[in-house]
Amino acid sequence: MSQKQMKEAFVSNLNGTSVLEITQGLCFPAFCILCRGFLIILLQHSCSFSHTWKTRFFIDFVILILPLVATLTILASFIPLELLTVIVFGAGLLYQIYQRRTCYARVPVQKILEKFLTISVESEYIPAISCFRVITNVFTAVAILAVDFPVFPRRFAKTELYGTGAMDFGVGGFVFGTAMVCLEIRRKDYIKGSRFYYFTKSLYTVWPLIFLGIGRLVIIKSIGYQEHITEYGVHWNFFFTMIVVRMITLLLLIIFPLNKSWIVALSISILYQLALDFTPLKRLILYGTDGSGTRVGLLNANREGVISSLGYVAIYMAGVQTGLYVHKNRSHIKDLIKVACFLLLAAISLFISLYIVQVNVEAVSRRMANLAFCIWIVASSLILLGSLLLGDIILSFAKFLIKGALVPCSWKLIHSPVTNKKYSESLVSETERKVSERKEPSLCLIIALNRKQLIFFLLSNITTGLINLMVDTLHTSTLWALFVLSLYMFTNCLIIYILYLQDKTIKLS
Repeated sequence: MSQKQMKEAFVSNLNGTSVLEITQGLCFPAFCILCRGFLIILLQHSCSFSHTWKTRFFIDFVILILPLVATLTILASFIPLELLTVIVFGAGLLYQIYQRRTCYARVPVQKILEKFLTISVESEYIPAISCFRVITNVFTAVAILAVDFPVFPRRFAKTELYGTGAMDFGVGGFVFGTAMVCLEIRRKDYIKGSRFYYFTKSLYTVWPLIFLGIGRLVIIKSIGYQEHITEYGVHWNFFFTMIVVRMITLLLLIIFPLNKSWIVALSISILYQLALDFTPLKRLILYGTDGSGTRVGLLNANREGVISSLGYVAIYMAGVQTGLYVHKNRSHIKDLIKVACFLLLAAISLFISLYIVQVNVEAVSRRMANLAFCIWIVASSLILLGSLLLGDIILSFAKFLIKGALVPCSWKLIHSPVTNKKYSESLVSETERKVSERKEPSLCLIIALNRKQLIFFLLSNITTGLINLMVDTLHTSTLWALFVLSLYMFTNCLIIYILYLQDKTIKLS
C-alpha cells in the first residue's frame, strides 16, 4: 500500500463511540472556560495581574486549548475523571472567591444569592453562543490533524456508516453554531423590499464558500492528498455542503416565519427519513444508481455530500430556532437561569427521542445525515449551549462577589438592587469602562477566534495539509505527536490572536 492508501485506510471503516462519552467530552471545555474565569478573578484580586496580551494569550491557551488536545489524545480514556477534576478545581476556586469577597462581606450566603438573582446583565453578544462556536471550531481544528496520528483514538474519528464519532459532532455542531448567529436573527428587518431581491442579494454572501470549496478541491486533487471518499464523495467537501444549506435555508426563511423554524426542521428531518426508508434513496446513497457502488457521473461521484445536505438543512433550521430563543431580550439573572434550564430539559427530551428512534427506526448515520443524526446533533448542541449558559451565570455570581472583577467574554453586571450608588457603579470595573470607552479590543482568545472563525478554519485546514505532507503521521511516537499538535494549535491561535489585536478585519462571511 502507498502512503496515501495507508492514511485513507487509517480513517476508514470505523464505528464511533457512545453518545454518553461524547456528551461528557462536550461538557469538559465548558467547565474549563468557567475555571478560566475564576482564575482570572482571583489573579486580579490577589496580585498585580498583568493585562498584557502575552499573559492573557498564555492563560487562555493553557486553560482552553491544551486540555482539549489532551482530551482527544492521551487522556481520552479518562474523560469522566477529567470532568470530575475540573469540577472540583472550579468549586475550589469559587470557594476561594467567596472567602475573599469584597461585596456583602458580612451577609449570609442566602441573602447574597437573593440579591444576585435580582441584578441585570448586558453584553454586545451572548457569551455562551460565542463560546459554543469557538469550542466546535477549536475541536474541529484539533481533530482534523490529530485523527492522522495513532495517539488519536479510532473511536473518536468519523464513522463509516452508522455510529457516533466525536468528529461527526464537529461538522453538525459547526452548522448549528453558524445558524444561531445568522443575519436573519441578528437583524429582524433583514428583508427590505421584495423577497426575491433579498434572496438574490443574499446569494452574494456564499461566494467565499464557493471560492474555498473549489480551491480545496483543486489543491487536494493536484497534490494527491489522502481522501475519505465515503465522507462526502469524490469532488464534494464541507464548503459545498454549507453552500447548499445556506441557499436552501435562505428560501425557507423567506417563506416561513423565523419562530416556526423548529417546525420546518422537524418536517424536513422526518420527511427525509421517510424517503430513506420507503424510497430507493438510501440504496442510492450507499450503492449508487447501479447498486454496485459506482462513481460514474456527477451524482454518483458525490451522492453522500449532495443528499446528506438535507439533514444539515434541518440542523441549520433548528439552530435558527435556538438562536432566536436565546437572543430574546433578557437581562435578569432569573430569566437567564430559566433559559439554561429550558435548553437542558429540551436536550434531555431529545436524547430520549434519540434512543426511541435508534431502537425503532434507524441508528445515527453521519453519512446519510438521517433523522437520528439530526436529533443527536441538536441534543448535543443544546447540552453544550445550556452548560455554557449556566457557566456564564455562575461566573457572573463570582464577579458579583469581587468589586471591579473583569473577565473577557462574559456578562457585564449593570444593576444592583441596593440603593448604594457607589456600589452599583463598582459592578463595572474601571478597566472595563476604559476599554469600552476607547473601543479597545478585549485581550481574549475566545473573542479573537469567534471574530475570525472562517479564517481560523481555513488556516487549520492549510496547516493540517502541510504537516501531513512533511510528517509521517502514521509512525510517530506519542510524545512527538503531542508536540506537533500543540505547536500546530499554538501557531494557528497566535496568528488569529495577532490579526484580531491588529484589527486586520478580513470579512469572509
